[in-house]
Amino acid sequence: MNNKKRTQKLSYLLGAGLAMLMSFSATSKDYKIILIHGLQVSQITNKSGSDVVNDGETYWQSYWNNRADERIDWPAYERVEGKIATDWVWPKLKQISRSNLCDQGCVLVTHSTGDLIARHIIDNQENWLENAGFEPLNIVATFDLAGAGGGSELADVAVSALTGAAWNFAVDAALKWWLGSDVTEAVGVLHDLKVNNARKISPLPDARTPRLRFVADGNAYLGITGGFLKGNDDSVVASHSSCGASSAKSFGSCSQSIDTDGRLKSQGDAVNSFMPNHYPMMMSDSYSHNEIHNAQRKGNVTIAMNNIGVDDQNVGFTTFDETTGTWFWKKQYRYIKDSNSKSASALIYNVIP
Repeated sequence: MNNKKRTQKLSYLLGAGLAMLMSFSATSKDYKIILIHGLQVSQITNKSGSDVVNDGETYWQSYWNNRADERIDWPAYERVEGKIATDWVWPKLKQISRSNLCDQGCVLVTHSTGDLIARHIIDNQENWLENAGFEPLNIVATFDLAGAGGGSELADVAVSALTGAAWNFAVDAALKWWLGSDVTEAVGVLHDLKVNNARKISPLPDARTPRLRFVADGNAYLGITGGFLKGNDDSVVASHSSCGASSAKSFGSCSQSIDTDGRLKSQGDAVNSFMPNHYPMMMSDSYSHNEIHNAQRKGNVTIAMNNIGVDDQNVGFTTFDETTGTWFWKKQYRYIKDSNSKSASALIYNVIP
């Protein structure tokens, strides 16, 4: 091969390599993703036979597993401020700190009770790690899907029923749909999920980490569980919890001007006060509690807040407005672009910086 051809080939290879690098850089994330799963009911019914790590992997397999950099797994039969923190969260925090994974920033992606675990981490990880001689994690934000950080009234009902304080046919039906018929005692994180208990766990973290909320409002379990939840709900947690409201009241929307189905209309029963640094972004009545973190479900979603600052970057969705009907039947809706063709998880992943 002569020099001219060698030069041409080298230029081509360098150009192709640069194009591949640019393509990868355009789709890779600035921040590493750490997953924190929600309640694993099977671990309550089969404590001795639970494989916590394998359960954690299975939990996210529909969408998030292959897109995340790390997971924090925890057993449902333990308590948040007890062995979940000491035996599961703490060793993982040390491992992540040693690996320098979060040096450039990490995002916690949580589902359900993982929201509560994340709040306890945000409140304590800096002190825990510094006191042990480790570098604290640079957690720039959390993305909380169907967050249960405000607790769930179903946990109040479950603990009461399983300890013999209250029981009737409606309670029996709700608990069978939510927990299954094999649960015979109130153990572990069920106590932490009681509304008053949940709201007392690390309620005011010193770290001002933005907590971005993604709220479901769809029905599951034939609507049986919703009768025990305050206001609108996703069949497991009520809007006061998933929106991040500062109080456990009956709310219909996270936004005072947009309904959960996207309709632009004044919402008299909307959340009007939020826990510090809590920002509800996405809302949808197309998803129930256990659908929003998976890939199979699709359906229109809307926004509550948009364009939230995360570590000097802007996180937001492209939206469009749609009008239906005329005259007295005229209605206006606002949707997130591509939400009718992509799952909620895909939409959320795409806006992580």
